[in-house]
Amino acid sequence: MADKQPTIKEIAKRLNISVSTVSRALHNHPSIGLRTKTRVQQLAKELNYEPNQTAIFFQQRKTFTLGVILPKLAESFFSSAISGIEEVANKNNYTVLMGQSHDDVEREKQIVNAMKKHRVDGLIVSISKNTETYEHFESLKNANIPVVFFDRIPNTYDIHYVACNMLSGTIQAINYLLKKGHRVIGMINGPENLVATADRKEGYIQAMLKNRLKFDPSLIVNSDLSAESTYEATQKLLSHKRKVTAIVAFNDYVAMDAMHYAQQKKVRINKDVWFVSYANLPLTTYLKYQPAASVEQFPYIQGQKATQMLLELLNKKEENEEKTDPIHYKIIVDSKLVIYDENA
Repeated sequence: MADKQPTIKEIAKRLNISVSTVSRALHNHPSIGLRTKTRVQQLAKELNYEPNQTAIFFQQRKTFTLGVILPKLAESFFSSAISGIEEVANKNNYTVLMGQSHDDVEREKQIVNAMKKHRVDGLIVSISKNTETYEHFESLKNANIPVVFFDRIPNTYDIHYVACNMLSGTIQAINYLLKKGHRVIGMINGPENLVATADRKEGYIQAMLKNRLKFDPSLIVNSDLSAESTYEATQKLLSHKRKVTAIVAFNDYVAMDAMHYAQQKKVRINKDVWFVSYANLPLTTYLKYQPAASVEQFPYIQGQKATQMLLELLNKKEENEEKTDPIHYKIIVDSKLVIYDENA
């Protein structure tokens, strides 16, 4: 049977002082004299006393835990983001409780509910590709749990979020291909409910029109991000009535699937058809075939900024608990096109 953990009451009884005096002494409160502090802290050390975290959390009404919900940690984009989140959280004495939705809406809802039961102080979320309604996040307002979204954000205005400028990134990508002489450029876009999908499409349209080229909507094909869906999208573009010479893919994983399909059809990568994508994942440098360029989305920075934003919201809640702040914070991180072969 394990030994019973010593308590503040036991220390107080042995030293014949009050429980509140022991508590203040353990927290180095200035109202307690040096001799009393020394006696209390010495006895606590001898007894191997450890603070009751549950009691502390109850007293402070916070658990110093941040919840994080991501689609897939296996994707290096999200593993980089979680590193940024943990860095800021750890510096501020918070721990991180993480869940993966695996792009399953029902699983996402279950994790939100579990985070609520675990009494996380706040939540950082990148939604699943299939999330179209947001009631499960709305329910957190009643529990007074602030939420910050990043990268994949809900299509609604009343949220706090951090995102990368996909509009600018797409314009950079299209302009790069146009400068290389491409005029018939296809796009394998993502699920239609994602804000990032709409931003990519808008960037494509703006770049084409600014260069006095007609926008052909049939050159944009959506994928649900699975390999099968991407193969189908690639097939549509390669068999298009207009000869497609370049394809912009939703991300590096989609680009890899599209290039794999193209190779099977004897298409020479970045010769017959050029590929440009998003995310600038490190693994692309080890591939035999890689996109000619990729839009850097800075996931580590997004993770850092999302955590900083959430901590600011928690501090504001603590300082001004009785008032509701209608302001919703947003941060847009600049994107940057990274060209892998300047001589291509």
